[in-house]
Amino acid sequence: MGRIRLFDHVGITVSDLDAAATFFESLGFERENRMAMEGEFVDTVIGIPGSRSEILTLRLPGGGTSIELSCFVHPEHTTGTAAPMSTEIGIRNLCFEVEDLHEIVERLGRSGYGLVGGIGEWQGAWRMTYVRGPDGIIVALAENVS
Repeated sequence: MGRIRLFDHVGITVSDLDAAATFFESLGFERENRMAMEGEFVDTVIGIPGSRSEILTLRLPGGGTSIELSCFVHPEHTTGTAAPMSTEIGIRNLCFEVEDLHEIVERLGRSGYGLVGGIGEWQGAWRMTYVRGPDGIIVALAENVS
């Protein structure tokens, strides 16, 4: 019987590859690989004939799951809601467990990335917040404080 073996990556379509990469680098990700994607294979997989995109893979130090950023050259990307809220249908957020949530929030703020709401605390065990990155991407940051 077929089964899932592991979680490999999250793919996110963005309008500016470098701006999105800079956001994820500010969270500690490192650039791993950048390449153009086009041809029969990718057209078959995504169902868009004649497509061409630039792909950039980022990974946290030490390996593990990666983020694949994709920026379409052809056809042009389509824009979603500029500042989606949690009630909008689709992927709500990517969540990362962090150390020193307040320091990360301050660092992201200096880089121009703001909070969606505030920093909440759940049962004295977790602090969590949503940060909005380029193209409306929401990243949840959670710190275990117990």
